[in-house]
Amino acid sequence: MIRLAIAEDHLALIDGIKIFFEYEEDIEFVGFAQNGQELCELVKRKRPNLIITDIRMPVMDGIEATRKILKNYPEIKIIAFTMFDQDAAVSQMLKAGAKGYILKNSSLKELLFAMRQVHKGETYYDPNITLESSGETSKTKGVLTRRQHEILKLIAKGKTNQEIAEQLFIGKTTVETHRKNMIRKLDLHGAGELLRYALEKKYDF
Repeated sequence: MIRLAIAEDHLALIDGIKIFFEYEEDIEFVGFAQNGQELCELVKRKRPNLIITDIRMPVMDGIEATRKILKNYPEIKIIAFTMFDQDAAVSQMLKAGAKGYILKNSSLKELLFAMRQVHKGETYYDPNITLESSGETSKTKGVLTRRQHEILKLIAKGKTNQEIAEQLFIGKTTVETHRKNMIRKLDLHGAGELLRYALEKKYDF
């Protein structure tokens, strides 16, 4: 069971997330905070096992809050949910201990997917961010995310970007970005090589 806490200074966004997750049986919403200090206090009272936090917030930002929380509760999983895609923000948040980083222009279905992945002990990085400055590139080169494996299976079946997007409930541009990232991760040269790789590996997933 995901015991979810949210740190976000825009109440309308919190309400939207709560409504969207209301009927998900594996998610229990335990509380929200509007800044990092409130989040630290909320964690002491409610003991969530998963936190979604913005980075820029008043009083204490999400990076400092992540450091403080994980120092005392290292078992908690934290996902950054933010508009910041700059290398510095990504690097600082991941160094603080966040296991996921997703941009606010992502769909709530993609956020839900990220939450479940991180809760299971995996990591999730938005396909629209780069990891070079965070030191994560060497660790992730050649390693595909669960979502990328799903897309690769569908590529092997001959699905178009639009068909993949509709089947996985994500945007077409997200699929296109995943394709580009897979080509980079796998050191391939273009869409043709990615298709050939998908056809060769489709029974290995």
